[in-house]
Amino acid sequence: MNYKDSSYYHSFRYSMFAILLALLFVGVISVTMITRVYKNNELKKLKNTGDLFISCLEDEYQATGSFDNDRIKRLHFRFTTENKMKIYVYNKAGESILSSADYDGNKYVNDTIDRMRVDNSEEDVPDISSSIKETIDGKKHHYLALDSASFSKNQPCFLYGARAFLSKNGDIAPDKVYIVFGKKTDDMNSFMLKSALIYIAFALVALYLAFIILRKKVRKQAAYEFDFLKVCEMYAKGDFSEKIRDDEDGIPKEIAGYVNALASDVENSEQTSKTFIANVSHELRTPMTTISGFVSGILDGTIPKSRQNEYLVLVSNEMQRLRILISSMLNMTRYESGTLTPNFKETNLTDLVVKTVLMFEKKIDDKRLEVEGLDSDRLIAVVDPDLMQQVIYNIVENAVKFVNEGGTLSFSFEKVDGINTVAIRNTGEGLTEEEIQQVFDRFYKTDSSRGKDATGLGIGLSISRKIVHLHKGHIVVKSVYGEYTEFQIQIPELSEKKRLSDRKNQEKNEPEKKEPEAKDQLQ
Repeated sequence: MNYKDSSYYHSFRYSMFAILLALLFVGVISVTMITRVYKNNELKKLKNTGDLFISCLEDEYQATGSFDNDRIKRLHFRFTTENKMKIYVYNKAGESILSSADYDGNKYVNDTIDRMRVDNSEEDVPDISSSIKETIDGKKHHYLALDSASFSKNQPCFLYGARAFLSKNGDIAPDKVYIVFGKKTDDMNSFMLKSALIYIAFALVALYLAFIILRKKVRKQAAYEFDFLKVCEMYAKGDFSEKIRDDEDGIPKEIAGYVNALASDVENSEQTSKTFIANVSHELRTPMTTISGFVSGILDGTIPKSRQNEYLVLVSNEMQRLRILISSMLNMTRYESGTLTPNFKETNLTDLVVKTVLMFEKKIDDKRLEVEGLDSDRLIAVVDPDLMQQVIYNIVENAVKFVNEGGTLSFSFEKVDGINTVAIRNTGEGLTEEEIQQVFDRFYKTDSSRGKDATGLGIGLSISRKIVHLHKGHIVVKSVYGEYTEFQIQIPELSEKKRLSDRKNQEKNEPEKKEPEAKDQLQ
């Protein structure tokens, strides 16, 4: 794929546009600031030169007493040529009395001032404006600016204007004159142009480098994005053979980590689902095969009539096992959807345990197990008998499955401080600390790597804990590795008020079920 198809390419274009705007903005500001500094320096130099000329002019005029002499004209000529400026001297009426028109090249004119004015008429000598005079006569006593219209009509120029009081030896009243210095802005314009060209060259180099660096970065990130999308597409198709790289600079590692973790969870869930479906099929097929075989044997006469009741009991047990298995799956779904509500009744837990253990009679006989504690006194508790039988069935099933050959199954029943406790213990290998921490997790099957738990769905203990929690109780596991494992079902006593409240809530949540139950009772 072309990197221009990447989402990063849009960011690349916006970044380049932003850099270009930034360079333009910085360029305008920089050239403006540099030009302003240059202008201020030029004005300062012009003022210093003008003040020096005025000081020299005062000395020369005091010595000569007139502008019509070589010394003043030579002074004027030297300052104008050496500093490349125009110097105009006006009397207090604003009439020009000294300008560059008073000499021709290096040849000075020696006529009178009146004659010089006639010669000046051929040159466009600017008149001093009233605003410049007022500024000079004001508080500042001088005029200093970049003038573009008021003094020089031809082109902008730097202007410095000041007044001076000239007196010759013996005069009591000095003559007031205005002196204006003008300098072209050609050097400043040239400086501005050079500065702009230098900055443009710098900006182009910077823009090119930014383009190269960003394009390289974008191509690298685009390649990572395409790899990311490719792997995600594989994940969407159920292929989890590749992982997203998390070593790309500029890309948060957490993103790849979260996606990889999610993919691992999905992969594990898919594997768990496949295992679950396989186990469900096996668990359902086993009792159904047994039921089908016994029923067929009864119908075709293979099983004699004298033993039919015996086999019907086995069929009944398998049916009960099948019912509990299906109930476990349904109750797990109902619990997760929040619709599993216990139907509390006074129940003989001892009888419930005995009834459940009889369902495993054949397996107990096959393993030559010793069963203890079923002859205990009756333990009465307020529970949902169907749900509680499911809990007991799941625990007894595990106890029978993992007990050692010739081992012992022990049962105990007691009520202490309002807590009804049913304990089921089996001898055998027991559980490790790690297994104890995970034994109630959904789909967790202990020691599956060694094949000891090849059957079962892995949801029995998980749904059992949820059912016990619905009874406001707890289920506790104790184990000594290599000796025994014991599960304790602890159910608190429910008051009559609490039972009535739970019953009302159940009827409110399941109004549709009330009428069918009534019909069943009538039948």
